[in-house]
Amino acid sequence: MLCHLPSWLRMSLALFGAGALCHLFTPPVRLLALRLGAVDRPGGRRVNRSPVPRMGGLAISLGFLVVAPAFCPAEGPVSGLLGGALLIVLMGALDDLFDLRPAVKLLAQLAAAAVAVRGGIVLGAVSSFSGGSIALPYPLAASLTVLWIVACTNAVNLIDGLDGLAVGVSAIGSLSMLLVALAVSAPAVAVLLAALNGACLGFLPYNRSPARIFMGDAGSQFLGFTLGAVSVLGLLKFHTLVSFFVPLLALSVPLADTAFAVLRRLRRGQSPFHADRGHIHHRLLDWGLSQKQAVAVLYALSSLQGLAAVLLAGTDALSRLLILLPAFALSLAVWLPVLRT
Repeated sequence: MLCHLPSWLRMSLALFGAGALCHLFTPPVRLLALRLGAVDRPGGRRVNRSPVPRMGGLAISLGFLVVAPAFCPAEGPVSGLLGGALLIVLMGALDDLFDLRPAVKLLAQLAAAAVAVRGGIVLGAVSSFSGGSIALPYPLAASLTVLWIVACTNAVNLIDGLDGLAVGVSAIGSLSMLLVALAVSAPAVAVLLAALNGACLGFLPYNRSPARIFMGDAGSQFLGFTLGAVSVLGLLKFHTLVSFFVPLLALSVPLADTAFAVLRRLRRGQSPFHADRGHIHHRLLDWGLSQKQAVAVLYALSSLQGLAAVLLAGTDALSRLLILLPAFALSLAVWLPVLRT
């Protein structure tokens, strides 16, 4: 019944409903994490100065997984999205409790992405600014989709290193893609992104500095997975080059940080899964910024790139080029100093 409401009303109710549900359930989840011993203690790469419970992602995922199906029919690709998201949340919660090996987490991520692809979330073609498209063979399309979703999953997970950073960047990214979904007339996708954005905003008051709870892998991997899957479902399906740049720009901060982390570790002869203090947020702290200042800088960068993603929708080829060039220049200005150090 709710699925037949006007799209603007469904989107509004999904945003506020997911936000309220996540905000309501975060305190009980915090108590559960404390009782189970899922706590981040100071030391190593961690920047928190006192023990902080994790597993807050359970509240985020609950807000989304309960509210989204109420306003968007859970069938076809949406069912694949929800099934994969549920699997990734369960794996993330187990990781928060037992610190799973990287190989186990990767297998779970691949399985969750495969569930989404099986449900119909597939990048089926590539194209250019001219509008022509080339259909991809299903095995190649499915493989590229799995690779993209897994990359997004790990990107948000790896940037989750400061209070409020990953959930805030995810909120900015989901809002950017929500506005683009509205511009290209994809109301069902807009509802999904509204629910995701609401869940992020509902959790943020508990996670901003000083954080009372971390979202843990249950949250960061859920957000990365859902953003990656929804981008294929709602934006990349238009098979134009501009649609490819939208999620890249909206998620540019975590994706670039992850790409450079992998390159950095391979260059040093280390495993791509080897943990280090070379992430962009660590560099900002090393350059003398406080935790709040570093988060504000990355929020600003995410917002600028998200704005570029929104401006790409509905413009002609020349305008798109004029938008992409400054966005690319801004990225170089930020990331080149990071690569030199």
